[in-house]
Amino acid sequence: MRLGGDTTRTQALMLAGLCGLAPASARAACEIRAVVGPSFLNYTSLPPLPLDSTGSVTFRCTAVQTTPITIDLSEGSSGSYATRHLQGPSSTPLEYNLFLDATYLSIWGDGLSGTSRYGPVVPPLDEDITVTIYGRIPAQQSVVAGAYSDTVVVTLNF
Repeated sequence: MRLGGDTTRTQALMLAGLCGLAPASARAACEIRAVVGPSFLNYTSLPPLPLDSTGSVTFRCTAVQTTPITIDLSEGSSGSYATRHLQGPSSTPLEYNLFLDATYLSIWGDGLSGTSRYGPVVPPLDEDITVTIYGRIPAQQSVVAGAYSDTVVVTLNF
């Protein structure tokens, strides 16, 4: 799994993005500082339990926010929040999803179609805030061995 972007080449599931751009002459008031996608390592279909992992999004606001911020995650290559897909060497995708909570009940999306979004929160000034991403691959999926990945866009709304 690779992170796209100019500033980092770490293994990840996410592609960091920025939304709410300021005019060209001004500096953005908030920015995504780092994204670390859940790394599921080696999945095997035999265990009856799902495979869980965590990642994170770190952001910082350098100006006082008068409106709360939110963070959205895209559907990834599946085009659906209900079940995201890791794409691999076969035509059969490996199903997974991303959540806002350790109970794996709130699918992290854009706040529509039954999903939740991070926020709204008014972040502290000039402080890195790290939000955990909870990832889960459901148990007992029959897929071929190989590397699987997906690209999910992270959008910081302010």
